[in-house]
Amino acid sequence: MCAAPRNRLSRRRFAQALGLAVLPGAGAGAGAGAGADVARAAQRARVTIRLSHVVARQTPKGLALEHFRERVRVLSQGEIEVLIYPNSLLYGDEDEMQALQLGAVDMLAPSLSKFGPIGFPEFELFDLPFMFDATAQVHRTMQGAVGRELLDLLSRQRLLGLGYLDNGFKHMSANRPLLAPADFVGLRVRIQSSRVIAHQMRALGAKPVVLTFGETHRALAAGVVDGTENPVSNFWTQRMHQAQTDLSLTAHGYLGYAIVVHQQFWQYLEPADRAVVEQALAESLAWGNAIAQQENDEALAALRASGATRIHALDAVQRQRLRHATRGVHEALAARIGADWLRRMRGAAAAAA
Repeated sequence: MCAAPRNRLSRRRFAQALGLAVLPGAGAGAGAGAGADVARAAQRARVTIRLSHVVARQTPKGLALEHFRERVRVLSQGEIEVLIYPNSLLYGDEDEMQALQLGAVDMLAPSLSKFGPIGFPEFELFDLPFMFDATAQVHRTMQGAVGRELLDLLSRQRLLGLGYLDNGFKHMSANRPLLAPADFVGLRVRIQSSRVIAHQMRALGAKPVVLTFGETHRALAAGVVDGTENPVSNFWTQRMHQAQTDLSLTAHGYLGYAIVVHQQFWQYLEPADRAVVEQALAESLAWGNAIAQQENDEALAALRASGATRIHALDAVQRQRLRHATRGVHEALAARIGADWLRRMRGAAAAAA
């Protein structure tokens, strides 16, 4: 398969960062063997943390969470084990937040879009089109007052936000170039469950279709939807290039994640264990954010080398036309969450530019 070279690169970088040897078969997909590994790890450890996510291990998020697992093991001297269930193996887009609230899983790394549907529409600020121009700008915004206050909101549902993690900027794919608003008209576009993203697609003349991430490739291949939006790493690792002829580098929106636990689980941990988790997470989020752009760059290079998909770069005029067509999305969100939130986010983004 054409994805293999990139998977080897990702595993090598991950191992080198942790000072480990690269072993044959490392990073293999979860299956019966993975289940046995989980059972053995749980028997060895004093504390286990079940961590579910919906993307592949070789994505920026997947690699950062594997880094976190290993740092927790090292810092706790094996007494705390993080059991990772990638690729919707345990829970998917549609049920992972409920699973966390019910205690069926201990830690998640959901996309920021996931918080709007469960009662935190303020997080949809991150979904706004053309809010940010660079990942460094996003990082500074997240680390500032607005980013911290958004995580604090989660306490309303006894959730605790522990930090933010990058994937990168989203781009549009379809079976035709998407370079101007007119190109979107009539397209059925797969989106996450986000009112902001749905409004953005309608503003461009497209028809938003909410599907889980795990269903997206099949829906594209079957013609249920015509296109989607994703960072290049997701597009590549999910093999969407097998179902889409064109990728347009729109960089119209940002995709990031929040690391979140339930407060009851956090209180269950001993203070020393919480300190280990916090230290490991701080190290791993910094590491993950540092390699996210490189992972996307490598995915784009692999995609170009595969020749499977035509890649289109937008110029400044084309991006401005898309920005102009979606300008009403910002004001519509402000009407729902309050103009002050939008004003503060815009101010934070401008100060971080």
